[in-house]
Amino acid sequence: MDAIVERAAGLDVHQATVVACVLVPGARGRAKKEIRTFGTVTEELAALRDWLAGFGVTHVGMESTGVYWVPVFRMLEGHFDLVVGNATHIRNVPGRKTDVKDSEWLADLVRHGLIRPSFVPPPPIRELRELTRYRRKLCQDQARERNRIQKLLETAGIKLASVASDVFGKSGRAMLAALAQGTTTPHTLAQLAKGSLRQKIPVLLKALDGRFEAHHRFLLEFELKRLGELEASLVDLDAHIESKLVPYESELKLLVQIPGVDRIIASSILAELGPDMTIFPSARHAAAWAGVSPGCNQTGGKNRRSGVRKGNVHLTTVLVQAASSASRTRGTYLRDKYWRLKARRGSMRALLAIAHKILVAAYHMLRDSIGYVDLGSDYLRTRSPTSKRVLVRQLEALGYQVTLTKSPA
Repeated sequence: MDAIVERAAGLDVHQATVVACVLVPGARGRAKKEIRTFGTVTEELAALRDWLAGFGVTHVGMESTGVYWVPVFRMLEGHFDLVVGNATHIRNVPGRKTDVKDSEWLADLVRHGLIRPSFVPPPPIRELRELTRYRRKLCQDQARERNRIQKLLETAGIKLASVASDVFGKSGRAMLAALAQGTTTPHTLAQLAKGSLRQKIPVLLKALDGRFEAHHRFLLEFELKRLGELEASLVDLDAHIESKLVPYESELKLLVQIPGVDRIIASSILAELGPDMTIFPSARHAAAWAGVSPGCNQTGGKNRRSGVRKGNVHLTTVLVQAASSASRTRGTYLRDKYWRLKARRGSMRALLAIAHKILVAAYHMLRDSIGYVDLGSDYLRTRSPTSKRVLVRQLEALGYQVTLTKSPA
């Protein structure tokens, strides 16, 4: 096989070392090989960059191993054509595996153009991506802390969650703060209810009559403090994310038009996909990369059932979250589609299908800079020519005799 890259290098990246192999033209048309091991501190990575430049290397390949490849990529970015490959796609044949052989294999694949590069967004989007992913982690920590508080109340016999729809609303917060300060009298706590919850004061008196002891009060005070810190951190983080979103206001205004997509979800979609859709040949490629496309398992001309493709778990999570919101948005095509799919395939498959549609819509909107056009809740009913027959069969199955008569114009 002919080489398409004259001077290529492969890097086997680890936490403490980077094994580099350079392939350059040698005698009789054979490649000349040079191998050297570097550390992963900044000084060593700078030496790696200079060493590669000394051989006139133009293309450098590496595996996306954890986060260890990121500092190497940042040091070499702008100096070489970098190819970050999926480790599962570039495995060598088993046997005699060493770091040196791995780097040689990577260099040879780069030299022949056999590594499919992974999508690495530009630095501004990478920064936004780190912020939105960290925000998701903070939200998960916040949810865990709230669950701990509710668990603590249950162990103390306080059944506030059985009466109040939101334990952490205004009324619930006031009661939790009073409990943390040592107030355990049910009547005093129930009088802190506000709004419609005051209509449930008789029930609250029974729900708040528990055995709330000193160690419960200590834990509740500690957990409320932790919850307040997380909420304050989220406010600061959101402000910083908003400053990073200033250059992408036009894209955000487009994305929030999709049912179920608010500004937070739109910023996460933008951080994972980026604003430039030319990196994906089509919407199907983008959906497969995101992990919201159905898998493919065909053998002997028969298609077997398979799970969804593995993809970007961060993007999949926000898309399913958006799909869940869209399924509750009345008068929309996505809601009608969800309920039709749920009846046949179940809620989880239906949500993933709606997430796929949201991503396809976002792809075309970002690529063509066009707004979202909702097809309406009646689109599927009027589009299907068999909808009348299906409705007639459903009524007949219920024991009715149906006669269709066309109404006058």
